[in-house]
Amino acid sequence: MAEPFIRVENVVKKYFRDTQALTVLDGLNLDVTGGDFVALMGPSGSGKTTLLNLIAGIDRPTTGKITVGGVNVSAMSESQLAKWRSNNIGFIFQLYNLVPVLTAYENVELPLLLQPLSRAQRKKQVELSLSVVDLADRKSHYPRQLSGGQEQRVAIARAIATDPKLLVADEPTGDLDAKSGEEILVLMERLNAEFGKTIVMVTHDPRAAARAHRLVHLDKGVLKEDITAATGKISVGVAAAAAAAVSK
Repeated sequence: MAEPFIRVENVVKKYFRDTQALTVLDGLNLDVTGGDFVALMGPSGSGKTTLLNLIAGIDRPTTGKITVGGVNVSAMSESQLAKWRSNNIGFIFQLYNLVPVLTAYENVELPLLLQPLSRAQRKKQVELSLSVVDLADRKSHYPRQLSGGQEQRVAIARAIATDPKLLVADEPTGDLDAKSGEEILVLMERLNAEFGKTIVMVTHDPRAAARAHRLVHLDKGVLKEDITAATGKISVGVAAAAAAAVSK
């Protein structure tokens, strides 16, 4: 049987303030298959974003081991992690994190500047990424000239520009209206189904979670529930019911 693409083993994450320790994740175990689409749900403070950051190599566990694509991320140095992230992880944030003084093209090009690519190769990657998110005609626009949904699509184009294996998304529709949020979720489904991206997404929204193949519910740093859809997609009702049950 093949190894999971992501393996979280007995992970504990504590934050320390003076002599006090706050345990955010408490002995967590989680496997994610390559090409899966996983939604992390749970009440505020349950450890969802912390787990996402650990998987993406932004943070380190206090104890335990995290393996992504056969690489022990938790054992890497800071410089190794930075290089690994730039080659393997695409980040999608709630508030887009675009640079306001750069055009859409320049924002998407940013992660490629860390790659050993020629200007022509970067141009090809940027234009392909903007085409995937249907914004090729907006490449010269600045963030202030775009709608919120368009800004998030530029952010997704930036996330996929280096062709990473894993996309991590923290509330990707949390700052969008219903129509724009739906467009982003359809795009993420496409990235998963057509381009084979493994996606781990933190969300509070049952409609967003319903796009996933699997729901993982955390509460107080512990895995409370793990639902896999037999049909390849979670229903909105199941997502809403599970979210309500965990939040009680």
